[in-house]
Order: sequence, then C-alpha cells, then structure tokens
Amino acid sequence: MDESELIRRSKQGDLDSFNRLVELYQRQAYNLARRMLGQVEAAEDATQDAFLSAWKGIRGFRQGNFRAWLLSIVANACKDQLRARRRRPAISTDEMDLEALPSGGESPEDYVLRRELAAEIQRGLATLPPDQRLAVILRDLQGLSYEEIAQAMASSLGTVRSRLSRGRAHLRDYLLRRGELLGSQFRLNK
Repeated sequence: MDESELIRRSKQGDLDSFNRLVELYQRQAYNLARRMLGQVEAAEDATQDAFLSAWKGIRGFRQGNFRAWLLSIVANACKDQLRARRRRPAISTDEMDLEALPSGGESPEDYVLRRELAAEIQRGLATLPPDQRLAVILRDLQGLSYEEIAQAMASSLGTVRSRLSRGRAHLRDYLLRRGELLGSQFRLNK
C-alpha cells in the first residue's frame, strides 16, 4: 500500500494504516527530535507526543508533503519541550547514544575521533537558536529540500535560506574554534 492510501485510510480512522505511516517515518522523527533536544528521553517523549498529535490531526492534513507535515509537528513538540526547559531548567544525566562498535574497516582511534566529533557537533547544534538548529538539521542531517523545510517550518524559502546560512556559519565558527577535533582535511590553515 502506498503512502497516499495509508493517509486516506488513516483519515478514516484506520489505526493500522496510521501505524504503518509511523513505521515509515519514526526514525526520521526521532532523529530530528534527538538533534533538536540533545537528550534521549526528551527526544523519545517529543516523538511520541508528535505522533499522537499527528493521529489526532490527520483529518486536517491536506494533500501535500506528508513527511514535511509530520516533521513540522515533531519540530513543534521539540520547541514546546525547549520552552518548558527554560521555565524549569534541569541538569541532564543523558549520555550521547553509543553507536555500534567500530567496524572492521575503522580503527579504534578513528572510531573515538568520530564519536568525539559527533558529540562536538551535537554541542554546537545546541548553541544555535531553535529555528536555525531546526533548519540545519532538516537540511543537512535529514536531507529535506528547501521547499519541504519551508513547509515544515511554516516559513518562506527566503527565511529558510537565511536561517540555514546563519546556522551553518555559527556551527562552522563553533567547530573551527575547536579545531583539534577536526581532521587536517577540514582545517582552513593546513
């Protein structure tokens, strides 16, 4: 069954069809939330909240890009959590998710350096304002088109481009200040 049929059936209240849509997009939704929030439990909560909101609002979905519609709901759930955090700041004990051990083609040293760089990128993303962070994540990590990002963020293409440009510049500057984590091929002063 294709996506449009799953959406049609979901709009009619077919929970099994909606669950199949969830299966199609749960990884992207979680990854967006994880990058936006930086914490495993918070990302799980936001993803769950987003899918519940999507189920409740599926009848209001107008034919268009379902992925962008869904990711906009995830982004809004993340923004809600970020606002709540500012009202009640707490110290997180979450650790970065550990990926699988290095494969046969990657040395232990390369694995550790890759994990350190990934953690530093996550810290750099956390320094961005939420709208810039969302734009960078949707484009550079999720691979959405500019049009999909504009739909997901309910913004114009110009606004998306501006947020991407500012976010990328800020992240680049952040990483360059921590140049020792970047391999020589990424450094400006080789």
